[in-house]
Amino acid sequence: MSLEVIPTSIERTEQGGIRIRWSDLTDVEWSPVELRKACPCATCKEKAKADTNKQAGGLLQVIPLREAVPIAIESMQPVGNYAYNVRFSDGHSSGIFGFDLLRKIGEH
Repeated sequence: MSLEVIPTSIERTEQGGIRIRWSDLTDVEWSPVELRKACPCATCKEKAKADTNKQAGGLLQVIPLREAVPIAIESMQPVGNYAYNVRFSDGHSSGIFGFDLLRKIGEH
């Protein structure tokens, strides 16, 4: 993505997802679950790595109740001119989603 391509609008979809219109007129859309799974924070990266290792062992994973309910995006706040901080309904809010990552998530 070119540095000149930036978000020009963000809106919620009817299904609770997010739609971003970029300055090149591309619309990118994703669900709260997709965005939450793509969280770039260190804690989420380590959890994903641990979950992969657990799955390799063949054991049934028990998940906390807060992870069993549908996830929602509660808010998005700009971080400088390069990213957004996203707060999810499970209380997680430490991920900083750079514009490059947000664009990539929506283009999967």
